Amino acid sequence: QVQLVESGGGLVQPGGSLRLSCAASGTIFSAHAMGWYRQAPGKQRELVAAITRRGVTNYADSVKGRFTISRDNAKNTVFLQMNSLQPEDTAVYYCNAGQQDSRGSFIPSDSWGQGTQVTVSS
Repeated sequence: QVQLVESGGGLVQPGGSLRLSCAASGTIFSAHAMGWYRQAPGKQRELVAAITRRGVTNYADSVKGRFTISRDNAKNTVFLQMNSLQPEDTAVYYCNAGQQDSRGSFIPSDSWGQGTQVTVSS
């Protein structure tokens, strides 16, 4: 059973930055592709960034150039550096330990952490 613990969220002004962390346990971290999702009130959960086992990254168009996903396999942790934050980035952010399919798409597992709230407001 995979356990995921997200942290690093908070309240930030537009244009500000946050760095989210997700610590994984109960699995072989390096065997997983990792993804960051977010869910805003009244909206579906969406994938914002993913990183393969080998470190290849992909981003949603809405965050490309502003967010950076990275991983530290020695610490079983994935990060999401978020810069130039905007009010539309407000959401609960979740990480997921999934897999990459043959087309390079991220396939999430059924295990989710509690998420971390990011609020962008002046």
